[in-house]
Amino acid sequence: MSSAEAIKNAASIVELFPDKKVIVVSAMGKTTNDLETLVKSYFNKSPKTQHIYQKIAEYHQKIIRDLALEEQDLVAVNHLFRKLEERLAGSPSLNFDYEYDQLVCFGELISTSIISAYLNKAGLKNQWVDVRQCLRTDETYREAIVDWDWSAMLVNNSFSFHGTDLYVTQGFIGATTTNQTTTLGREGSDFTAAILGNLLNAESVTIWKNVPGVLNGDPVDFDDTERLDELSYKEAIELAYSGAKVIHPKTIKPLRNKNIPLFVRPFDFPNQPGTIIHDVSHQLDLVPVFILKKNQALVTISPSDFSFIGIDQLYEVFTVFRKRHIKVNLIQQSAIDLSLCIDQPEVGLESLVVELRKKYDVLYNTGLILATIRFYNDGALEKMKTKRQLFLEQKSRRTARLVLK
Repeated sequence: MSSAEAIKNAASIVELFPDKKVIVVSAMGKTTNDLETLVKSYFNKSPKTQHIYQKIAEYHQKIIRDLALEEQDLVAVNHLFRKLEERLAGSPSLNFDYEYDQLVCFGELISTSIISAYLNKAGLKNQWVDVRQCLRTDETYREAIVDWDWSAMLVNNSFSFHGTDLYVTQGFIGATTTNQTTTLGREGSDFTAAILGNLLNAESVTIWKNVPGVLNGDPVDFDDTERLDELSYKEAIELAYSGAKVIHPKTIKPLRNKNIPLFVRPFDFPNQPGTIIHDVSHQLDLVPVFILKKNQALVTISPSDFSFIGIDQLYEVFTVFRKRHIKVNLIQQSAIDLSLCIDQPEVGLESLVVELRKKYDVLYNTGLILATIRFYNDGALEKMKTKRQLFLEQKSRRTARLVLK
C-alpha cells in the first residue's frame, strides 16, 4: 500500500470477495523504515526529529489528496497525527524497545484509518478496529508473545460481524493488559492475519504480495525464478524459518492448527491463482528453492583449555545469546569448536565477543550470507558457491545450508 493507486486496487480486490472479511493492513510503503529512523532520532533527542516527522506526514498527506478524501473523512487520521505529535513533544523513557513500539505503531494505525475512510467513500462500508483493543500480548517489546486466551475472547467480541461484513484493522501491533502498545516482530502483519484467522475460524487467509506467489527464489537476487503452485504447511515453515521474506515465520502455525488454507497471491493481478499452502498428503517434488539471509555473522568459540564442548558449555553459551536477544540461525559442533551463524546485531557484537572471551577463544566474521537450498542438487550447490568464499556447509536429505562471503 504505497500509493493512492494501490489503495484503489485494494478496493477492487475487496469487491471480488463479497463474503464476510477482515482486512489486515501494514504501514504504507517504506513508512516503517522512516518511523524507525524517527524513533532513533527521538530517543537520542536529535534536532532532526521534527524534519523526519514532517517527511512522514507529507507522504501520507499526498496520498490523502490523491484519494480526494475530504476533511469530514479524516477525523480519525488527524487525531492520530495529533497523538504522534504529542508523543514526540514529550521526553523518551530509558527503554528503547518500549519507545520503538509506542511510535512505530502509528504506521499501521494511520494507514488503516486512511484506507477505511477511502473504502467508506467508495461505498464499501466497513468498521475500523484498533487491534490493540483485542490482540493481547506480553511485555516483550518488539517481539511480543500473544496471549491466546485473552485474545480469543476479545477478538470475537471486536469482530462479531453484527451490522457489518467488512472490518479494517492493523497488522504487526498488539497491546499488553495495561494497554501499552507492542509489536509482533518486523514484517508481522502476516502473523496478525493468521492469528485473526485462527481465532475467528476463517475459511481461508490470503496474503496479497507484489510477486506472483511463493517463488523458488527472491526476484531481487535471482533472475530465473519459478512460481510454486502449492506447498505443505511443513514446507512453508521450513522456508519461512530459513528466511523466505514472502511469509513471516510465525504465520503458518496458527493456520495449520485449524487446517486453514493460506493463499499467497499477486496484488496487481488478483485473478491469478498464486500459491496455496495447505495440508498435503502426497510427496512434493519441487525445483531447488533458494533463500538468502543477509547481514549474518559467524562466531566460532573454543574452550581455552582444549576441553570438549559439552552440554554445560552449550547451555552457558546459548544463555549469553538468549540474554542479548540474538537469533542463532545455524549451529555446527565438533569436539572443541562450536560455530554459530547469527543475525548480525546492529550494535553489541563486539561486547558479545568480549563476554565470550572471558572463558573461550573466539573467532568471528561479519557481512556474510546464509544460503539455504531446499530440494538441492549439484547444480544448485555450484550456483551458490560460484565466486563466493565458503565458510561453512551443512547438508541433510533435502536441505543444504552454506555460510558464504
